[in-house]
Amino acid sequence: MLAIVAEGFLSRLSFGIISLALPLYAHRLGLSLFEIGMLMTLNQAVAMALKPVMGWVADRVGLKRSFTAAIFFRSLIALCLVVAQSPWQLYGIKSIHGASKALRDPAANALIAEQGGKKAIASAFAWYHTAKIVAGSMGKAIAGILLTLTASNFSLVFNIAFLLSLLPLYSVARYVKSDRRCGHKSIHDAARPARAGSKAGPVSVPAKVAPPAAIIEPSVSASSKGVILSFSILSFAINGTAEMLRGLFPILATEYAGLNEAETGLIYTASTVIVLVSGPIFGWLSDHGRQELVLLVRSLGNILSSIVYILAPDLAGFMVGKLADDAGKGAFRPAWGALMTHVSSFDPRRRAQTMSWMLLGEDAGAIAGPVLAGLLWSTWGLSVMLGVRVLLAIATEAYTIYLSRSISAFERPKAASNR
Repeated sequence: MLAIVAEGFLSRLSFGIISLALPLYAHRLGLSLFEIGMLMTLNQAVAMALKPVMGWVADRVGLKRSFTAAIFFRSLIALCLVVAQSPWQLYGIKSIHGASKALRDPAANALIAEQGGKKAIASAFAWYHTAKIVAGSMGKAIAGILLTLTASNFSLVFNIAFLLSLLPLYSVARYVKSDRRCGHKSIHDAARPARAGSKAGPVSVPAKVAPPAAIIEPSVSASSKGVILSFSILSFAINGTAEMLRGLFPILATEYAGLNEAETGLIYTASTVIVLVSGPIFGWLSDHGRQELVLLVRSLGNILSSIVYILAPDLAGFMVGKLADDAGKGAFRPAWGALMTHVSSFDPRRRAQTMSWMLLGEDAGAIAGPVLAGLLWSTWGLSVMLGVRVLLAIATEAYTIYLSRSISAFERPKAASNR
């Protein structure tokens, strides 16, 4: 787990540098603001299209192999940026980034689920995402300093990002354990007789631990269809609401609240600190039976921040709002990781593929949220946009409670039959 967390920190440190430098480099090459926006979201769209397929690949090739291959291709992105001289090359590089993300995300989450420890799985996800968030902020700061000191020498900056991206490749290849997928059998696989001509006989399931057939079939069906779809919708709703202000907050702070760039940067620095502290705390709470409470914090963060932005458009108000928002993000990640681990445990041999569908909703929300916010803001004004965000947060929380109780009610008869 330490190697996986190190990968998250070092990879995001490298891409934090790229995320700040690339839009500036694209602008230098003559891309319009619209084209730059398309460029920065292209990898997300490619990842969405390929993620279910890449989850299937990760389950069959192996989680560590898939994870290592994804990191290798991510390293090539920074190296390709060093020699990129035209817009079409940038779009091609971002497409490769999307493909590597599609392979990396399911494999990384499945590895954490398998190696994070049953009693501390939420904490494992908390430390992983906390490391990524902190490293992303550090990377952007490093990029700004390097570009200032080198008079915008983008080639040097991308080379440094490439060298940093090689470190997680070694960390994962050297220290992450290979997954033993042969030990994970789904219920269908355990009950299926051996193929004709196979040396091994039928796999028997002891009667004292095998649940009745009426219980077996619904659990597999629910995990592969209904449960996965329900949680994919939940991840879309939660992430879509949370990410509505992504990319819009600097404009909100400077044009609506009248803050300058230095004050806006101070807010981002404080928010990084709150995530660093809150993530592990919420991970611990989720591991100790407070998962519904932790998920509630996510919605409360959206609601409180939206109200504060309207009522207190000044430095103090926006500081409180951003801290509430990012504390909610720190709460969501560990609880969501634990939920993905639980749902994917219904069929461990397809763990990465199950997670890929759940992550697909998360990616879709990250794209749809800012688009909806921009549309509402430009059409009906800021108050309407933030008001809709509050209503969506309330609806999402109601759906979260309903879904959690539905899953608990479904599992109680199964647990009783196993006893």
